[in-house]
Amino acid sequence: MTGRIVRRGQLAFYLTSGERHEMQELIPLLDSGQVKRTGRGRPKLPPLALAADRGYSSYATRNELQRRGIRPVIPPKRDLKRSWRYDREQYRKRHHVEQMVNRLKRYHRVATRYEKRGWMYLAVVMISAIREWAASLALL
Repeated sequence: MTGRIVRRGQLAFYLTSGERHEMQELIPLLDSGQVKRTGRGRPKLPPLALAADRGYSSYATRNELQRRGIRPVIPPKRDLKRSWRYDREQYRKRHHVEQMVNRLKRYHRVATRYEKRGWMYLAVVMISAIREWAASLALL
């Protein structure tokens, strides 16, 4: 499962098979969770930056993000010959996604993935996310 947090705490999840690398699912994740506009209105703004761990640090990923107008905040792998700069302050904000995944894994069904069907597991993840959101509203 791969997740992203959009502005104002909106969540988007994309379920991947267990043996696929998450980097192959980056583009579908970027495309998921968008609001379809049926009529007139303000255009949907793409994310300004994307913070990801070193597993996503490839030239192809960086080029695709830059083609979409998204600033990559991805540290380079240590074994690359050419390195690049990245915003360390923006990269530190990546912990919000990690905390979100850890909060969801408090639910036993999310952590162990009992469900055999992907759509069923994604439904359990969504229900867990809704419960976490409702609990956060109670704290306000």
